[in-house]
Amino acid sequence: MYETILFDLDGTLTDSGLGITKAVQYALGQMGYDVPPRESLFSFIGPPLHKSFQRHCGLDEAGAVEAVRQFRVYYNEMGGILENEVYPGIRELLSDLKQAGKRLMIATSKPQAAAEKVMHHFGLDEFVPEIIGGTDDPRRNTKGKVIAWALREYGVDPETAVMVGDREHDIQGAAENGIPAIGITWGYGDRAELEAAGAKAVFDAPEEVAQYILRG
Repeated sequence: MYETILFDLDGTLTDSGLGITKAVQYALGQMGYDVPPRESLFSFIGPPLHKSFQRHCGLDEAGAVEAVRQFRVYYNEMGGILENEVYPGIRELLSDLKQAGKRLMIATSKPQAAAEKVMHHFGLDEFVPEIIGGTDDPRRNTKGKVIAWALREYGVDPETAVMVGDREHDIQGAAENGIPAIGITWGYGDRAELEAAGAKAVFDAPEEVAQYILRG
């Protein structure tokens, strides 16, 4: 029986693709790099930014740090954070789980303040008041470490917890902490990626997730 449900944020509860990809374009442009088309940058949605700039753009450590700084200028100061929308069916999913007595939490690589701002802006913190985001601290800078922090600092029993997310790092981060994960396909990962990462189940719609969790 799952009692605590940890949700990813970007690509799972909200479609943040527009703001994130435009912020990546802005960062690369400010640094003098060729700016790739926005549609080629969806891989930046979800994983820690620092690692994504290194992996996908070939930046070294110093370059990645500067790229993240420029990204945050657009995202935090120029409104990119609110170029975002809640996926259809998400409010109903969260409401159904909360009414059933489930404990709902956010476990995201997104910086803490940004995650709190998005959740509050869309009123999702009404359903999910406990929000755990990533930080630059090495103890909390990967999805696995964010989940570990949530479990430890919030007193969650791993035996009754499950992670819900749209990308392989959500599934892998859950596995690092000994908890199962549910993959969802309305975000930026596909079924093949999620199954290969070891998702316990993969669903195409929020109502399917609610039914699965509430069946126990």
